[in-house]
Amino acid sequence: MAKRFQPGIVSANDLLSGAVIYLAADGKWVSTMSGAEFITDEERAAERLSLAESQPEIAVGPYLAPADNSDNGPVPNHFRESFRAAGPSAPARKSWGIA
Repeated sequence: MAKRFQPGIVSANDLLSGAVIYLAADGKWVSTMSGAEFITDEERAAERLSLAESQPEIAVGPYLAPADNSDNGPVPNHFRESFRAAGPSAPARKSWGIA
């Protein structure tokens, strides 16, 4: 049985830094979930995933992450996405040279 479509955002990891990135409506990658395109249509989601997958020099492992929409843009609705949106742990940030 096929999984039911859930609205969400395209998320991936930046190839060079490993940081979480999100696909914006203009096709550019952004570092904050609030700047991501909130996708409510399954066909649009497939198109955006295809775009993300065509950019292996930028994004690694793109997928449609479930999210809710708010007045301030998309917000996570699952623990995994909340954790990813919070960014790397302190030791990882130090090893990546992030203040």
